[in-house]
Amino acid sequence: MLSAVQTISIFQKQPEPKVFIPNQVIFAEGQPGDVMYGVLEGEVNISVNGKITETITTGDIFGTGALVGINNRTYTATAKTDCKLAFLDEQRFLFAVQETPMFALKVMRSYSQRLSRLEHNL
Repeated sequence: MLSAVQTISIFQKQPEPKVFIPNQVIFAEGQPGDVMYGVLEGEVNISVNGKITETITTGDIFGTGALVGINNRTYTATAKTDCKLAFLDEQRFLFAVQETPMFALKVMRSYSQRLSRLEHNL
């Protein structure tokens, strides 16, 4: 499994990161999605039906469902602190997987673990 440092290094190779301020919505439950995010700096709250289910931090990834066939976001992601987020669309994701095959495993594990936590919190 990749460490947070290795994950950040993959995302730092991507174009300009997006910056979010506290309480700014990154994406909302039900919205269509076409990118996943990696947290370069800061913390992000994940919520379902208005209830915070998880806070993710530097080195974590989220929004991966958009790249594995889930058309609409299944949760809302909101900046908890000032955040700097890198993002990958499908083409960049495939390139990252080709360059670092273990990255695909990290994405699948992250998605699976988040889904399991969400199911237990609902």
